[in-house]
Amino acid sequence: MELADAIRYALLAPGKRLRPRLVLMAAEACGGNADTTLPAACAVEMIHTYSLVHDDLPAMDDDDLRRGRPTCHKVFGEAVAILVGDALLARAFEILATDVKPADRAARCCAVLAHAAGATALVGGQTADLAAEKLECDLRELEAIHARKTGALITASVQLGGIVVGASPQQLAALEIYGQRLGLAFQITDDLLDVAGSPATVGKRLAKDANHGKATYPQLLGIENSRRRAAELVEQACDAVASLGQKSGPLNDLAQFVLERNH
Repeated sequence: MELADAIRYALLAPGKRLRPRLVLMAAEACGGNADTTLPAACAVEMIHTYSLVHDDLPAMDDDDLRRGRPTCHKVFGEAVAILVGDALLARAFEILATDVKPADRAARCCAVLAHAAGATALVGGQTADLAAEKLECDLRELEAIHARKTGALITASVQLGGIVVGASPQQLAALEIYGQRLGLAFQITDDLLDVAGSPATVGKRLAKDANHGKATYPQLLGIENSRRRAAELVEQACDAVASLGQKSGPLNDLAQFVLERNH
């Protein structure tokens, strides 16, 4: 079946799997069993993949390379790629609703992920990003866009890990700050790779933001100041989860990976 093949092509492509890793690590940092969070981790990756498939479409960011391979619509056509995104979006919430236990935690997970993927967060951020092309944009406006487009789903990932294992309000608050700071740091490093990375290593076409006339952190701050800003955000993210104790170590390591990544 072409749709099933296209879903597998998009979802199982090589990648960092950063967001599902965050779900698992957040659960462990809160003293829970990461195995119980696998459904939530899968759901987050489905939402992320759906967003990439749709973002790559000609009507959006018009990309022909993703994760080192031709984008979904280049292989299967635009109509099938749109349906791939639709299917992944629906399946993500089906998994949360049926596989996360108990039911009240499943409901909270659905609410958190729906908000992160919706009009005031991921989708709204993408809309604002498209609208900002060819327009002047200051740092405050840029961070507001990426707090939604990139940061919301990263923040939701750590929140889901905490919710599934019954984290306390204090633990969830620490995870939220961590996710917000890490999300912005991730976007800064993404912008830096777009101007200074290698297409073979990054796995996607570079300099596309400049070609679309989009504001980026290097454009507004310069490369060195962008690196410093990313380092500050990572430090703030790690400070936020220090209260979780030694079990926050993997979250700290992942934050450093985001800062130093080359893909």
